[in-house]
Amino acid sequence: MTRNSLHRTSRFLSLVLRHRPDNIGIRLDDAGWVAVNDLLDALNRHGHALTFGELRRLIAGNDKRRFVLSADRKRIRAAQGHSLPLNLDYPPAEPPALLFHGTVEKFLDGIRAQGLRRGKRHHVHLSPDDETARKVGARRGDPVVLKIDAAGMHANGHVFHVSENGVWLTSDVPARFIVNLTP
Repeated sequence: MTRNSLHRTSRFLSLVLRHRPDNIGIRLDDAGWVAVNDLLDALNRHGHALTFGELRRLIAGNDKRRFVLSADRKRIRAAQGHSLPLNLDYPPAEPPALLFHGTVEKFLDGIRAQGLRRGKRHHVHLSPDDETARKVGARRGDPVVLKIDAAGMHANGHVFHVSENGVWLTSDVPARFIVNLTP
């Protein structure tokens, strides 16, 4: 499998495991898991032939570590970013003082007015460092990195979780906690 076809398959797998498992006729359990064999069979039936070895390479080669295999390597799920009603079961965690969010300038007016909202997903995604947030923002254009007063949010009762791939999750970020977002 070429690098380009692995990239396309990774994007399709993100769609299936985060938003549309019905596209290939699979069901996720309440925590977003599906049996690897069921996933591979369904992918193959729907024109996305993939072996277990290729799936492991796809997971290992994904710089954002979007997918997680269970300890016994028999189940798989997306680490976060779901729009489906799931319980990922990440325990609450105390965040570092600052977290970061990558975006682009065209969204800044809305962020100034409403803060960061989760939209159709379960959580707002925050990065542990500036560099990661910059890469996230760059997917949509010239990146703008927002610094988030995570310690202040936590002190004010906002709950944080951290996914297996190090992405920090919270339900929303009120504008007053965005340190470098001038009104």
